[in-house]
Amino acid sequence: QVQLVESGGGLVQAGGSLRLSCVASGSIFSINGLGWYRQTPGKRRELVATISNGGNIDYGDSVKGRFTISRDNTKNTVYLQMNSLKPEDTALYFCTAMAIPMDYWGKGTLVAVSS
Repeated sequence: QVQLVESGGGLVQAGGSLRLSCVASGSIFSINGLGWYRQTPGKRRELVATISNGGNIDYGDSVKGRFTISRDNTKNTVYLQMNSLKPEDTALYFCTAMAIPMDYWGKGTLVAVSS
């Protein structure tokens, strides 16, 4: 079992920045990668960014050039630095751990961007 706890969400004006954090605990050894997805009501969960244990990074097209994912393995933490935020970035952001034999999800942290 892997537990994930997100923090750092909030309300910000368009053009502003936020940094999300997610701390993983439990069966850390089973994790192959960490990442972030987001979801708004009535829509499918959307890839934001993932980072593998080897450092390979993948971003969703809508956040490329604005968001940066990083991880601190000493703290079992993954970060998402979000710059140049837009109102369309408003969503519930979920941390995920890609693990064997299953993926795990946090409860989410809300990001709201006002115009």
